[in-house]
Amino acid sequence: MELPFIGRLPAGARDAISDVGSVTVGHCTLDDGAVQTGVTVLRPHAGDPYRDRVPAAAVVLNGFGKSVGLVQVEELGVLETPIALTNTYSVAAVAQAQIRACIAANPESGRGLPTVNPLVFECNDGFLNDIQRMAIGEEHYAQALANAGVDVAEGSVGAGRGMSCFGLKGGIGTASRLAEGCTVGALVLANFGKLPQLRVAGEAIGERLAARQARAEAGPEKGSIILLLATDAPLDARQLRRLALRAGVGLARTGSVFGHGSGDIALAFSTAYTVPLQGDRPMPALAMLHETRLDALFEAAADSTEQAILRALWRAQPVTGRDGHRREALSELT
Repeated sequence: MELPFIGRLPAGARDAISDVGSVTVGHCTLDDGAVQTGVTVLRPHAGDPYRDRVPAAAVVLNGFGKSVGLVQVEELGVLETPIALTNTYSVAAVAQAQIRACIAANPESGRGLPTVNPLVFECNDGFLNDIQRMAIGEEHYAQALANAGVDVAEGSVGAGRGMSCFGLKGGIGTASRLAEGCTVGALVLANFGKLPQLRVAGEAIGERLAARQARAEAGPEKGSIILLLATDAPLDARQLRRLALRAGVGLARTGSVFGHGSGDIALAFSTAYTVPLQGDRPMPALAMLHETRLDALFEAAADSTEQAILRALWRAQPVTGRDGHRREALSELT
């Protein structure tokens, strides 16, 4: 089965979130027997986001999640660190790594300057990964950060190493769309869904694929998905929240029902301007995009999100991990 192109809007040059501004993405992957996990880091720009903060907003579609940093993002509407993705039991280690990195670059943080708000999202990769080992350390965040670039690896890499999607191997996916002279890019950590629910470009193929699976999976959905949107459109935090909500449209098109046990969280940010840390620097003075021009960006958000989820499935390689647990790749059933 060929990967379909979603929607009528054109993709960016890379068809990736790195088509937006100077956004870069890096991974650190742990592949060692029962340890199948990792860290993925998204840098919103090449500078220090603690000093040059990026406008952002988040939406919780279903709150079965353990992310760190969302309360302050909701209150202040900015990012202060790169965005990190990892497994559920490694959130604390990655948050600590973000704090240490900020202190190293800004020795007065927490003293003469404000404390930093780490931002870490998670999904539970415990089917394939021995999550109780808490194998992720600060060095793995640092490696993912150092690896950040415009060529975004997808599938069973970084935080996506141990993730499952629709009962198959999931992980990292990305895409972008052009609209209103702007770019919207999506990056997902796909770890959700039950195979019979899967829809691809509007076609319900899940039941057919489930019949080919060697081992049918029983019980309720226990997954999650993190949906990141970047745009170079000049939007404020209120508008970015509206944009983030449209990631849920793309998610639903793939067959997700935002299940009870699924932590489905979307965050959108803009690279059009930054907000300075200190008051001795001027605030940005630019016109925001008019509300009547947002519909095209909403379409771009929905389409790029759906495309990114499908790419996570298409790019993923099969993985065998904890206790011999194995996730087939979509390619093995089609």
